Amino acid sequence: MNLLLTLLIAVLAFPSDASAADLSGTVVETMNAGGYTYLRLKTPTGEKWAAVTQAKIKKGDQATVVGAMDMKNFESPTLKRKFDVIAFGMLGDGAAKAGAPAKDFGPIKVAKAAGPDGRTVAEVYAQKAALKGKDVVVAGKVVKYNPGILERNWAHIRDGSGSPKDGSDDLTVLLKDETELGQVVTVRGKVALDKDLGGMYKFPVSLEDAQLVK
Repeated sequence: MNLLLTLLIAVLAFPSDASAADLSGTVVETMNAGGYTYLRLKTPTGEKWAAVTQAKIKKGDQATVVGAMDMKNFESPTLKRKFDVIAFGMLGDGAAKAGAPAKDFGPIKVAKAAGPDGRTVAEVYAQKAALKGKDVVVAGKVVKYNPGILERNWAHIRDGSGSPKDGSDDLTVLLKDETELGQVVTVRGKVALDKDLGGMYKFPVSLEDAQLVK
């Protein structure tokens, strides 16, 4: 699997309130290949390999890989090497922190967007079959935000509707525009179902080619 896609899954696949594991340790070996940095970390539970987008880091540095996701039997064509287990994630520094789970915003209540295309997050899920491929307008608070991945800004929005038990309270939005974590936004986008990230994860419902409604 393409390493960029694997890193994307590691950052985006977890719901915004999921407790994705972080991996911390001392760098005992590092190498760059194909735009990525491979790290062998000495952790309290032993040594472990990790991969992040290319970063300036050296032997002896302390490093934290945010949202680390293990993958078994991963082969790197560039390194011509197979890793029994390697953790994919984002280096916990600077912009990479965008991959971390969002903080708890507490109870969220955002009014439904006006107009004939207006839907709550829960309504998008409930009406997903009928809405597939159609434009909807949804208002919500940005509870997780990952800008500039695959030429899109990825956001999770919530409006207080739906249930965390089945995930119908959280809508993934692929934005053309920029926003900020914690901001209340109104977006217009096309409903997509089962967006597949390389077979490892599917977003059951998402809004694609979305734009902010001023």
